[in-house]
Amino acid sequence: MQYGLIGEKLGHSYSAILHALLADYAYELCPMPPEAVDGFMREAAFQGINVTIPYKKVVVPYLQEVGETARRIGSVNTVVKRPDGTLFGDNTDAYGFARMAESIGVDFRGQKVLVLGSGGTSLTACDVVRQAGGTPVVVSRSGNVTYADLPAHTDATYLINTTPVGMYPGVHAAPVDLSTLPNLKGVLDVIYNPLRTQLLEQAAQLGIPCTGGLRMLVYQAVRACELFTGQPVAPERAQAAEAALRAKSMNLVLIGMPGCGKTTIGQELAALTGREAVDTDQLIADEAGMSIPEIFEKEGEAGFRAREKEIIHREALVGGRILITGGGAIKDAQNRAVLRMNGYVAQLTRPLEQLATGGRPLSAGGLEAVEKLYRERAPLYAACADAVFSNETTPAQCAEAIREGFDEALRA
Repeated sequence: MQYGLIGEKLGHSYSAILHALLADYAYELCPMPPEAVDGFMREAAFQGINVTIPYKKVVVPYLQEVGETARRIGSVNTVVKRPDGTLFGDNTDAYGFARMAESIGVDFRGQKVLVLGSGGTSLTACDVVRQAGGTPVVVSRSGNVTYADLPAHTDATYLINTTPVGMYPGVHAAPVDLSTLPNLKGVLDVIYNPLRTQLLEQAAQLGIPCTGGLRMLVYQAVRACELFTGQPVAPERAQAAEAALRAKSMNLVLIGMPGCGKTTIGQELAALTGREAVDTDQLIADEAGMSIPEIFEKEGEAGFRAREKEIIHREALVGGRILITGGGAIKDAQNRAVLRMNGYVAQLTRPLEQLATGGRPLSAGGLEAVEKLYRERAPLYAACADAVFSNETTPAQCAEAIREGFDEALRA
């Protein structure tokens, strides 16, 4: 093996994808049981490896030299074989975390920082905070400072989540309520699946600068790549790798009033981007074995909404697609949340008198009924959308405008 990743379970690792984007060497995923690690490290038949759970401490005794960052943190995630055959190990997670914090203008100097969780990533975050001149306070379920003690720490200015709370599939959970911490000026969540956790969504709603863990993931790999090759990764290549990984995870979600043209624009976008277009209303009808009007007639709106919610929660967390939603999908708060987690949400608008109403049970009744529906839903569309696009030009022009907005979001 030239380069690769070792760990006990690697089923959802992005490492091979990332290193292929960053460099031109062969990179393998090598899941291995604990009993295989000793022989693997003694043989050292590699040029460089990354190390993940649960072996970041296990590999340390096999190394002839450990970098200063890894020594402080107490764990290694990158090992390089030198020309003389000796092994050097360091921790590049700290570099990745520092770049993540830098991306939203965080300055830990002189600041009190709440670090949720006490595992390996917590140690990394605490080290970065200390090196920057800040004071980390570790919050855990059974440590010196517990979640029950948070009312005594409302003076904290930054919060870092290193726990798995909010990670897929438990996406509707958050480790804390940010409204109880009124002095926060930055929130960092190391989770990258979903891209936008419930914690980050609340931070955004409160106007607090925030970021998820994708950038940390990318830049720890950038630094590992530099250790492997001895050469810097060009900034443009690192940025392109991050955008590509974000594109793989992020959906382009269309919301808007019934009849505003979401299906047509969605198909245009599919042709423009090469992404699969998934129409949630069509899925509902296909799986129910009857049309939307028939579902409304037999099950009422409540039955339809239950089916809709199940499908949205299933489909919205699969990345890399165009997701076309029904006009009322945003009525449910959990639907709005899950659409945003891995989605760039584009709201389509069109003058109400131009909306198509055929085959749409809730739009029946003419313009007056449509206007009433819009008044009810307009605040919900606004709460869900990342951007608003008018569908009063040609479908091709509208789709191109949305694609440009989406591409900009991928580079953010």
